[in-house]
Amino acid sequence: MPLSPPSAVSFDLVVVGAGGGPDETNLSAYLVKPHDAEWEDGILALEAGSGQGTLAQLLRKNPLLFLNPVSAEEGSINKMYSASDIYSFVRCFLLTHAHLDHINSLVVSAGSLRGCRKRVYGLKQTLQDLELVFSDRIWPNLASWKEQDDEVKLLYSALTPDGKYKVVCPDIAVQTIPVNHGRNTLGQYTSTAFFIRHEPSLHEFLFFGDVEPDSITNEPQTINVWRAAAPKIPDTLSSIFIECSWPSGRKDDLLFGHLTPEHLGNELTALATEVVKFKIASQQSESRRRPARKKQKRNSLTSADLKDALAGVRIFIIHCKDEMNGDLTRPIRDVIVGQVQRIVEERGLGAQVISTEQGTRIAI
Repeated sequence: MPLSPPSAVSFDLVVVGAGGGPDETNLSAYLVKPHDAEWEDGILALEAGSGQGTLAQLLRKNPLLFLNPVSAEEGSINKMYSASDIYSFVRCFLLTHAHLDHINSLVVSAGSLRGCRKRVYGLKQTLQDLELVFSDRIWPNLASWKEQDDEVKLLYSALTPDGKYKVVCPDIAVQTIPVNHGRNTLGQYTSTAFFIRHEPSLHEFLFFGDVEPDSITNEPQTINVWRAAAPKIPDTLSSIFIECSWPSGRKDDLLFGHLTPEHLGNELTALATEVVKFKIASQQSESRRRPARKKQKRNSLTSADLKDALAGVRIFIIHCKDEMNGDLTRPIRDVIVGQVQRIVEERGLGAQVISTEQGTRIAI
């Protein structure tokens, strides 16, 4: 299915890595800037699984990746960027959680990053987990909590899930909501969903870290994200990046805090339900100013009620687990995306399901 860009573009996003392992050359990493700004004006690094080494390989394949598409088509190319140049423009890193496939390049390249000192944003627990790596044992301590500590390149900056937006980069603000990512020997492990907003236009997109299905967790949290998203769809929020690590058929006890197409279909149905509920509530609020009429029960929604509830929304599938045995006739990413597309179409939700491919540039 062809990718339909929004009518008004607010962000440019380059996919440095979109996989969920075990291929270490394609791990979660995205570079974001306001559409009307230049890359050197400041970049938000969203996740940091892959980094400079991977980007250098991508630039050898496509040297024009960071150039203005119009300028490239017209042949007016007056500057080229290296991978080191691009990462020198990074103002901050935004991390959903501290698993290695989401922080690997940040750790390895921390001592060689050029440019200004860079903030590392995330939930306090995420940053405390990262601190275990920057401990002078696993890796040299190259990060600090102290604003006045000029000797380190990275500055920890904790985000609070208080429903407010925090400006993290020029013209970019973030709202933070915790989500579940399964359990381990220490208890429930927390990941994050970020609403990333372009301040001048107030348009935004939604980006998830790793996600455990609400249907199998003891304390559902993803529903909080859907409820926050519903009033914005599709007018100010029309792009959602969400993981689907495994293909159909994987057992729940082997998910390890991730989604399959069936579980993702259920989550998108939950979002569609919240969208319809919000519209019904808005209509009922409006009807109070008009002659009385029969109200629809918000808790009795049918599949017909949800039809096309997500029309105008693009669902970008990320974090697919690579199949390394070579038996598949096509990439596992394409298999998973096809399965999600079928489920969304069968349920009539109306969303466009898109494969997120490494080395591409996406207009949001």
